[in-house]
Amino acid sequence: MRLSPILSLYICRHFVMAFFGALGVIMGLIFLFDVIELMRRTATHSDIGFNVILEMALFKLPQMVQLILPFAVMIGAMTAFWTMTRSRELVVTRSVGVSAWEILTPVLIVVLIIGVVNVTAFNPLAATLYKRYERLQDQMLLRGGAASPLQVGENGLWLRESHGDEQVVVHANAVRQEGYDLRLREVSVYVSSAGENFLYGIEASLGQLDKGFFHLTEVSILRPGRPVEFVPTYDFATQLTLGKIQDNFASPETISFWELPGFISFFESAGFSANRQKLYFQSLLSSPLLLMAMVLVAAVFSLKPNLRSGGILARLVGGVVSGFVFYFFSKVVYALGLSASLPVVLSAWTPPIVTGLVGLGALFHLEDG
Repeated sequence: MRLSPILSLYICRHFVMAFFGALGVIMGLIFLFDVIELMRRTATHSDIGFNVILEMALFKLPQMVQLILPFAVMIGAMTAFWTMTRSRELVVTRSVGVSAWEILTPVLIVVLIIGVVNVTAFNPLAATLYKRYERLQDQMLLRGGAASPLQVGENGLWLRESHGDEQVVVHANAVRQEGYDLRLREVSVYVSSAGENFLYGIEASLGQLDKGFFHLTEVSILRPGRPVEFVPTYDFATQLTLGKIQDNFASPETISFWELPGFISFFESAGFSANRQKLYFQSLLSSPLLLMAMVLVAAVFSLKPNLRSGGILARLVGGVVSGFVFYFFSKVVYALGLSASLPVVLSAWTPPIVTGLVGLGALFHLEDG
């Protein structure tokens, strides 16, 4: 198979224009619906202006683009192929001996590049903006202006709480889940008054989260103007639960593709389940293959140059329905992966592989009999 550079560039130009046109239309609809939904949610918050709503919708949009990218690729490919078919360009191209594979190869190469750029460059931007969206959502809608009091990451655990008139900051350099217990190491507690005047501090070598309090061991209590007090154990009240910490791990979309391996390693070393993060990471790795598979599915329904046979509407509907069927199938397999019913790698790579094989089989049947 020899590819003509001029023909390949011409086909790629048609596809790129159709792809960005479809992506722009879908992005506009998503942005509009997000703005309407945010306006509904903020109807009871008179202090939230329309500019904040637009800002939140813009911060969320890049993450949504990653979700609808396969559909944009499929619609763009179908539009490009149908445009060339209706103008008889594909008829002439096929009549001189150019096969369907020579027509599809440049489009597949472009889609592969789009997929790689999406994972390596666009995903970190989308993760950063989505993190800002979640922060704004917490501040404006969920917590009445208060920032999230809990952070767990590679720097350990940070917690901010209010105990009556006292403000408490808790930090642990390392955390580890053992069964239903949460173990902490090198714990520091800083207690201040409502006016942010330091009252006392606690340093402990080890800690354990129990129901309603931290059970600290090897404790040093530091009070201004007093000698350091050493006690073997100390119980410190807290509102933190193991469930709240696990919920804090439940948003891999806010973590960049390049940072995910480090976070997964940290979660697993801390004894937490990183199944959701690993599945999301594997799905990002397999996403370029999924985009290429959607091109093959689009070609099955739009690369037929004979218009006299009719059934154009049926083929268009079939292409759209097939896209939704594969999308539903991928979500079912993804849910099985989240529930640990299927291995993570199998859950992430099965949808693009199955979609690609179905597209290849149908094209072999149509092209080569």
